[in-house]
Amino acid sequence: MAIKYIDQLDLKNKKVLIRVDYNVPYDKSMNITDDSRIKATLPTLKYCLDQNSIVILMSHLGRPKGEVVPQMSLKPVSERLSEILGKEVKFIDKSIKDGIGDIISSLNPGDVVLLENIRFYPEENKNDEEFGKLLASFADTYINDAFATAHRAHASNNAVTRYVDECAAGFLMKNEIEYFKKALLKPDRPVSSIIGGVKISTKIEVLKNILDKVDNLLIGGGMSYTFLKSKGYDIGKSVVEEDHLSTAKEIMEMAEKNNVKLYLPDDIIVAYSFDNPDGKKVADADKIPTDMEGVDIGPKTRIKYADIIRNSKTVIWNGPVGAFETKEFAEGTNELASVVAESDCLSLIAGGDTGSALIESGYADKMSYISTAGGAFLELMEGKTLPAFEALDK
Repeated sequence: MAIKYIDQLDLKNKKVLIRVDYNVPYDKSMNITDDSRIKATLPTLKYCLDQNSIVILMSHLGRPKGEVVPQMSLKPVSERLSEILGKEVKFIDKSIKDGIGDIISSLNPGDVVLLENIRFYPEENKNDEEFGKLLASFADTYINDAFATAHRAHASNNAVTRYVDECAAGFLMKNEIEYFKKALLKPDRPVSSIIGGVKISTKIEVLKNILDKVDNLLIGGGMSYTFLKSKGYDIGKSVVEEDHLSTAKEIMEMAEKNNVKLYLPDDIIVAYSFDNPDGKKVADADKIPTDMEGVDIGPKTRIKYADIIRNSKTVIWNGPVGAFETKEFAEGTNELASVVAESDCLSLIAGGDTGSALIESGYADKMSYISTAGGAFLELMEGKTLPAFEALDK
């Protein structure tokens, strides 16, 4: 796709409408508990301010379903962004449909404003053309820097682009695209992919699509037990998708046909409950006790996977390899994280639970790139074209 990037545009003294992803977590008092998504947009914002642009930001928060939900207001975000930027970010809580043209026209170069939660409007999720046209009327140029919503066709990332002459991707979006290209389209080999998570059903298309792009496929997490059972192994009380045993067999057969080495755990950390470490022990992958369940990859598996990672030039990781929410079951994920961190490979980490697990491991800052998204990243790995990318490719 011929997507332009923000640094290819002349934004001097222009009104720039930017779709950002400030869907940050609040506590019960509406205090922001993690501002990493806000900080991730700073390169784009500072570039615009250096160009003396007027910056108009729009984002969603939560799922208000087209209704005004006070607890999902973006006002706390405007306050935190003001602190981070070191300048006032004006918050516009007036309804866009009631007309905010007078507010926009009164802005001066260097001003930054944040609109209220864009999902307070039912037209947003419907990708309404007239709503997109209204959004476009606020600016000369449109920038999309919200990769986490790129797999959705909404008015703020799709319809709006049809009514603005200049559209481009921001620096955060640029990083997502360029690292994805490096890792999956033009990678240094060997390429190894770690795929974990609970369900094979949520990763079927990912697994199938990457089989002609990787050299090694390392399976972990809850989905590994479906693979193990498909081989006739005893998996005790471990999570399993009975209706996808044939899918697991199909993926293993596809891997063999594509000369991809697919690795399953040799040993497993087992426990009586995935949230209670009492009584945990190591079991062979084919002999999990009937009254126990798998909660992490075992020590032999960690050594095997670590050796493969050390001999890889590119590593793509999606999904923890154990129930990392319980500290005692995060050891496998943490050990693999340390190996990836210490290697000289290019490491691309999916967002969501994988990003959270890597942050908790303490090795996040040693990864080449951690995506800001879960769903959008997965759809890229599935080989899909994202609606927001299509909209920018005009």
